[in-house]
Amino acid sequence: MAGRRAARRTALFLLYQWDLTAKPLASLYEGEVDPFALETARAVSERAGELDKRLNEVLEGWTADRLGALERNILRIAVYEIEAEKVPFEVAINEAVELAKRYTTDEAARLVNGALGKIAREGGSE
Repeated sequence: MAGRRAARRTALFLLYQWDLTAKPLASLYEGEVDPFALETARAVSERAGELDKRLNEVLEGWTADRLGALERNILRIAVYEIEAEKVPFEVAINEAVELAKRYTTDEAARLVNGALGKIAREGGSE
C-alpha cells in the first residue's frame, strides 16, 4: 500500500502544480514518474471539469473552485478512483483523508471525509 500511497502523493503534487500554473502535466516533471501517479494525474486532469461538477453536487455551501488547490485535487483524485472503480470507496476515502491530514488542515480533512462519504452513500456516480 505504501507504493500506491506514495504514487497518490506524487499525483497530488503534479495536479497541484497543474492547477496553479495551467501548464501541461508533461512540463511539470523531469525523468521518470511512477506510472500509477502519472496515469492518475492525467486521468484526473482530463476529467477535472466533470469531477468538479460532481463535487459541487455534494459540497454543502461550497463549490470546487472555492476550495484550496490541495483540497480540490485530493477530492478530484478520490472521486476519480471511486467513479472509475479503481479501488474500493473505503480505500479512496481513507487515502484522501490521510493526504488532507498531512498536507492541509484538520478542518479540510473533515470536509474531504464528509464529501466523499456522501458520494459513497449515493453510490459513486450519478
